[in-house]
Formats: sequence, C-alpha cells, structure tokens
Amino acid sequence: MKITLLTVGKVKEKFYVQAIGEFTKRLSRYCKLEILEVADEKTPVGGSGQAEEQIRQKEGERLLKHIRDDAYVISLEIGGKMLDSLEFSRKIEELGIQGTSHIIFLIGGSLGLGLNVLKRSDFSVSFSKMTFPHQLMRIILLEQIYRGYRIMAGEPYHK
Repeated sequence: MKITLLTVGKVKEKFYVQAIGEFTKRLSRYCKLEILEVADEKTPVGGSGQAEEQIRQKEGERLLKHIRDDAYVISLEIGGKMLDSLEFSRKIEELGIQGTSHIIFLIGGSLGLGLNVLKRSDFSVSFSKMTFPHQLMRIILLEQIYRGYRIMAGEPYHK
C-alpha cells in the first residue's frame, strides 16, 4: 500500500526532521511512504475570519493538486472521529482489504483545512481534543501508522 502525507508548510526543526526520518525508515518494511509539502500562506496577525478562510482556500487548492481521484483521503482535524490505536489500525486494514492501494493523509497549516479540501476528504480523524502544531502532528501520525502496521502484523506494539 502507498501512504502519502500531504501537508501544508515545511518542517524546519532538526529534531522533527530526525523523528520523521526515523519513522520513514521504520515504515519502509510495511508500506511505500511519500511525504509531500505544499507552501503555506503568511497569516496576518489579527486577520479577519474571511481572510483566514481565504488562506485555507489557497492552501487547499495547493493540496488538491496532489490528490488523485483513486486515492482514499483522510483529513486530520480536531472535529474528526476520535480513534484509538486499534481502531486506527483496523481502518487502514479495512481499506486494504477493500482494495484501496493509496491512502492520502491531509494535515493543514496553522489555520487548519479549507472547506474545499474537507469536501474531498473521504474520512476525518482526530487523535485528540487538543491542538498540536502541524509539524508535531506529522510525527504523531507517522507513529500511529507504524503502530497500526505492527498491530496488523500481530507484532508487539507497546514498547
């Protein structure tokens, strides 16, 4: 299966880059992983709700250019369905059984995802009621995908 992380913004912090590299290496035995980053928009301080929606729309247009019609799209958002690790692994496993060969996970920028992107999403998931920086969310997502594959393989996943 091919897994794509399609994200807004770049990861600059060395410790985040190292963690992403570690999980990319671990996942290589389970799936083909691709990480795509699109440019983020500058967010003005004290911008209006309309200005923020325009930013989400622009970032969303950049994301949508990378989404193929045959991909199953899962957006990460605070309003998504809360899943534990077992439920998350079952979701990935069910998609594979149903013949899905490509899953794209979407992570928005600092303002989240625009309505244009959410309309294209097949499923929305949330890992917490808390809000995390999008750079950290990449690592959390990669760790959960890795944990999910270990669960599916019947391997120990609590280390």
